[in-house]
Amino acid sequence: MSVLIKPIITEKMTADSELFNRYGFYVDPKANKLEIKEAVEATYGVSVEKVRTMKYGPTRKSRYTKTGIQHGKTNVTKKAIVDVAEGDIIDFYSNL
Repeated sequence: MSVLIKPIITEKMTADSELFNRYGFYVDPKANKLEIKEAVEATYGVSVEKVRTMKYGPTRKSRYTKTGIQHGKTNVTKKAIVDVAEGDIIDFYSNL
């Protein structure tokens, strides 16, 4: 399984990428910072200076249905904010 799942493309991350050369990715929850750094460098051909990670636990929900209470939860997710070296950019829209 790949370390990088998908890039985070929101207004906030777009502003961060334009101002501070930071890019966000959803990554495998078991990946560490060194694996994330190597995956970004290999995939996009840039040099990574810093990696910060955030781990989000599952959100538990209950629904009341005619068959009774149904319990469920979402999956564990992990985000990585990657600082790229000065002058390097990542273009997510180049292969559309």
